[in-house]
This record gives sequence, C-alpha cells and structure tokens, in this order.
Amino acid sequence: MLLSIIYLIAISAEAMTGALAAGRRRMDLFGVVMIACVTALGGGSLRDIILGHYPLAWVEHPEFLGFTMCAALIATWLARWMHHFRRTFLVLDGLGLIAFTLIGCAIAREGGHATPIVLIAGMLTGAFGGVLRDILCNEVPLIFQKELYAIVSLLTGAAYLLLLRWGVADNVAILCCLAGGFALRLLAIHYRWEMPKFVYHDEVH
Repeated sequence: MLLSIIYLIAISAEAMTGALAAGRRRMDLFGVVMIACVTALGGGSLRDIILGHYPLAWVEHPEFLGFTMCAALIATWLARWMHHFRRTFLVLDGLGLIAFTLIGCAIAREGGHATPIVLIAGMLTGAFGGVLRDILCNEVPLIFQKELYAIVSLLTGAAYLLLLRWGVADNVAILCCLAGGFALRLLAIHYRWEMPKFVYHDEVH
C-alpha cells in the first residue's frame, strides 16, 4: 500500500517534469501529454517489455494514464509558478526514483529472474522514463551528465536484495531501502556527487 501511494505521487511528479520539458520545446498539448506519459510510465513499460511481463502496468491499470494526463495539464496551468517549486520537484523526483526502483526489482524478482536482471529491471523502471523524455526533447539525458542518479537506483536495488537474503521481512526491507536510497539521492543533489566524466576533444592538426 505504501509503495502504491508513493507510486501515484511519483508518476504525477514525473508527468509534470515531462510536461515542462515539452513546454520548453514549444510542443502542443498533445505533445505535452505524450512526453508526460512517456516520462512517467516509459521506464516501467520498457521493463515489462524486456521481461515479457504482460499486460503492461498502464494497460492493466488505465487509471495510471489518467493520473499522468491530469498532472501534465495541471503543469501547463501552473507553469509560470513552477520555478518556485523546483526544490520540491527534485525531492519528489528522488522519491519517485527509489519507489520505481523497488517496484521494478520486486516485479523482476517475483518473475524468478537472476540477480543482475532484477537490478537492471529496477534501474530501468527508476531512471529510463527520464532518458526517453530527454531523447524525445532532443537533449542529452540528464542521468548521463548530472548528480548520481542511475547509480543510486542500482545501489538501492542491491541493498533491497541483500536485506531479503539476510532474512529481513519484505515490508521492512522496502522501508529501509526507501529511506536509505532517498537520503543518498538528496545527498548527491546537495553535494553534487557525480560520476567521473570522459572528455574528449577531437583536434584537427
């Protein structure tokens, strides 16, 4: 129940970030809604397709589409004030990353997949909606150039599986990883922790 509530909050927040990204590219309302849905539901859909997990989450629960569309339209209405809530959106986005990661890990684990696949499924669910959003908006995906993001997802998934292997109850493991992963993401934002960057200059002589 806790993850379900957080999931609804997370897809709404992610949909709003997608809508704002579409607005910066001057898209029409159809484009805004499409980018919002891809941002909020794309990672989970990609996970389900790769794992052969059907029906897709939003197909089985069409109300998820309703949440994302409403959130996208609300974002267009509140856009002029959105810069005041930038920090709030970073917090909600971090919470969404961890919640999506744990949901993805749980689904892959229930499907009997190997540990590496479970971790990848969690990362796909948590991070790749934003990747798809940025690609469709013709931008370099933020997770490849900003503070630790996908790495936080992988570490959260690994901690979740480790706690379960140690015999910790599933609900307790989820709560611990939700708190720990969320704290790690906030610390990464605050201290600007990043992966080492590869910079290559192709000089012509």
